[in-house]
Amino acid sequence: MSYITEFKDIPLESYLRLRKESGLGAKTEEAGRIGLKNSICSVLVSDPESGRAHIGMGRIIGDGGCHCQVTDICVLPEHQGKGLGKAIMEKLMEFINNELPASCYISLIADGDASFLYEKFGFRDTMPESKGMYYKR
Repeated sequence: MSYITEFKDIPLESYLRLRKESGLGAKTEEAGRIGLKNSICSVLVSDPESGRAHIGMGRIIGDGGCHCQVTDICVLPEHQGKGLGKAIMEKLMEFINNELPASCYISLIADGDASFLYEKFGFRDTMPESKGMYYKR
């Protein structure tokens, strides 16, 4: 299979479907519309040979100068294990290294074993210097 990984805006329908089908959890249309509009960088993976054009994605969100976060990294289950998560991260790191100020704090939340992928790109556990936290209503 020949996959295409590129900087590209993520259509709302693809975003909602990829999140749900890859196991990241569903988002409402309203949340997706607002969130996508505020993306700093978006990467889409397409499979021209399949009936589903968009099979993976990743985004960078934040203020674009002081603080940014890598988020929404996902690949549909039937395409996992083919290096696509790595390809998405390579594109996002290209943007980080070429477009964001060197002092920008880049963070992410790693689910499960995904931390092993992110460590390959220089991401490290924040403990004991700081502790990641979240609020969910």
